[in-house]
Amino acid sequence: MTLRKVRFGTTGMEITRVGFGAWAVGGRWQHGWGSQDDGDSVAAVRRALEHGVNWIDTAAVYGLGHSEEIVAKALDGLPESDRPYVFTKCGEVWDDQGRVSRVATPASIRREVEASLRRLRVERVDLYQVHQIPDAGGPVEEYWQTMLDLRAEGKVRAVGLSNHRVDRLEAAERAGHVDTLQPPFSAINRSFADEVAWCAAHDTGVIVYSPMQSGLLTGAFTAERAAALPADDWRRAAPDFTTGLAANLALADALRPVADRHGVTPGAVAVAWPLAWPGVTGAIVGARRPDQVDGWVTAGNLELTGEDLAEIRAAIDRTGAGTGPSAPQPLA
Repeated sequence: MTLRKVRFGTTGMEITRVGFGAWAVGGRWQHGWGSQDDGDSVAAVRRALEHGVNWIDTAAVYGLGHSEEIVAKALDGLPESDRPYVFTKCGEVWDDQGRVSRVATPASIRREVEASLRRLRVERVDLYQVHQIPDAGGPVEEYWQTMLDLRAEGKVRAVGLSNHRVDRLEAAERAGHVDTLQPPFSAINRSFADEVAWCAAHDTGVIVYSPMQSGLLTGAFTAERAAALPADDWRRAAPDFTTGLAANLALADALRPVADRHGVTPGAVAVAWPLAWPGVTGAIVGARRPDQVDGWVTAGNLELTGEDLAEIRAAIDRTGAGTGPSAPQPLA
């Protein structure tokens, strides 16, 4: 498959419109998806690359380092010309008991980048992102300056923020350009629409995560599956999988006619929906097995029509699923 590539803000990179998300393959930890088979995880990464996906998004905290190790294993032996871009994150650290804290001090960020370079077995990270707004680490200008310094030193190629709102984006931008933003964004979670618009106005690349809302919009999720999630799967207690489940599954069902028109899965339509928003560069999509990649990779070339978007907007309004604008917003 030849996937279309687009310019990724000012990073100098051109990326496919879908990238492989390595959250779930990290396995067990505080916010994990339950135990995973490492062999399946490696095979899933390689299947995505075979389809033409040219970037992987991971984080140090996923599986407390294990996700980065899995990514390194999956890429081992690939010729340089076939290697994808690798994006990772800092700002969430853990202790000997696996308890995670949000910390983004200059010293902590520097320790984290060295640890990620070792686990990933690379000399430079293509995109380094602050994962969450830290509980410790001072104002955004302080930790953002450390990120800018790492970029200037060549430790990382580009720097970005994840889960940061407009006020913090503005403050960071005054210190130095924000190359990228990674917000949650899907037909259910539409709350970062203002941040997407800000990025479009500032030439900041946007890669959204959870476009299928952690499996809810795949078309294969059911109330029975929600009830059967293992105790160590973070989704078991999440509102989208409990109090909001009925509305979310109704929206997922409404994607089927659109999928049928295009000859793709409902999951591919769900991924294509945020990609239809001006300002969104790419979507991060996870997989724990190779066959799961096959279900969404076509979204990288899928262009939803005005009719499609109107139908999805009506379904969002009818079901009451999620929050935020129910259709892509034109740029001002």
